[in-house]
Amino acid sequence: MTHIEEYKYLLERSRRFLETAELQLDKGFYDLAVFSLEQALQLYLKAYLLKLGLEFTKKWSIKKLLELIYKITNSEEIRGALTNYAVELGSIEDAYITSRYVAREYCEEEAKKLLQTVRGVMDIVGRSVDR
Repeated sequence: MTHIEEYKYLLERSRRFLETAELQLDKGFYDLAVFSLEQALQLYLKAYLLKLGLEFTKKWSIKKLLELIYKITNSEEIRGALTNYAVELGSIEDAYITSRYVAREYCEEEAKKLLQTVRGVMDIVGRSVDR
């Protein structure tokens, strides 16, 4: 698979995870929705790292991926997202671990806030990289 094919593949998977999260939110499956949001954002950031020509390891956190994109683009918007969404990004990262090992429930408001965060970060990264 070429880098461009992998980029497109990761973007499509990210889109599907985001759509899945929205469906899970509508059904009241908030813990699963937050897990899907983590997967959506992680795949999206990895896709954009590929677009920028950087290989990534499978073990990097969302914050680390976003920091790498910031270092490459030097985008003030991305730097702002790292600061403004610091707590939300931490919650999204925790969702991956807690979904597997810890009984953690999310309420509707939390899940909706994290959905807004994921959409916001995706918009910022897309604008910053696609300029």
